[in-house]
Amino acid sequence: MSRRCELTGIGPMVGHSVSHSNVKTKRRFLPSLKKVKLASEALGQTFTLRISNAALRTLDYKGGLDAYIVKAGDEQLSIAAQRIKRQVKSKLAEQAAAA
Repeated sequence: MSRRCELTGIGPMVGHSVSHSNVKTKRRFLPSLKKVKLASEALGQTFTLRISNAALRTLDYKGGLDAYIVKAGDEQLSIAAQRIKRQVKSKLAEQAAAA
């Protein structure tokens, strides 16, 4: 299982640990990921995704999973998130056509 956020695409970064004597050793900065169940209002079901804490805060700010995922670019979304995006877009198109 990769350490990558399924919504934002944020992954591990590389840097240095610097000692008091200024010796630099390589280290990895891992993203803070959580396994979260997110509800889609358009589809009426929940999805389990591994997302970063920052992405969780962004979802709250944007107004939920549907609002965020429709506007997100496909290059940053995981394959599972792209599948959810297609389903949400088609469901919203059906609702717009019916109204």
